[in-house]
Amino acid sequence: MLVALMIPATAQTRQIVVSIPDHRLALIVDGEVKKVYPVATGRAETPSPTGSFKIANRVVNPTYYHQGKQVEPGPGNPVGTRWIGLDEKGYGIHGTNAPGSIGKSASHGCIRMAKKDLEEFFEMVRPGDVVEIRGERDEESAPLFGTPAPVKSVESKPVVMAANEAAPKGGQ
Repeated sequence: MLVALMIPATAQTRQIVVSIPDHRLALIVDGEVKKVYPVATGRAETPSPTGSFKIANRVVNPTYYHQGKQVEPGPGNPVGTRWIGLDEKGYGIHGTNAPGSIGKSASHGCIRMAKKDLEEFFEMVRPGDVVEIRGERDEESAPLFGTPAPVKSVESKPVVMAANEAAPKGGQ
């Protein structure tokens, strides 16, 4: 007996791409960029991890834990009102109590978002969604963020001339 697996029409493929050099996060749904948000990424001393991750969990009003320190939910909580945990232990996408850090390399490695942006984004993602964190701008990620792709260097070949040939006009 053959059983057909029915996928609901509402099932969507979501991907999140974070560009560390652009300090931006793009939400892509079914191949279409739905929204781009400014973010803070890790400082040089505590860089954001790069690679492919998945959303492991989502928490409303999280408790903050860091180096034996615990901060309950509330205005002083450094991760804000939402936590989107990645499958890389200790890393996630979250809010901040330092909104001036958005657009900079300022975190302990996590991706920080402004409260309003994070709360909107939180409702659009689910555990299992893929999160790509890119450490360099490339031809694939540059168009997502409206930035030019890096220019690839073209290797020039030296001109080899026989001893009896004259150099081209204009010198070489």
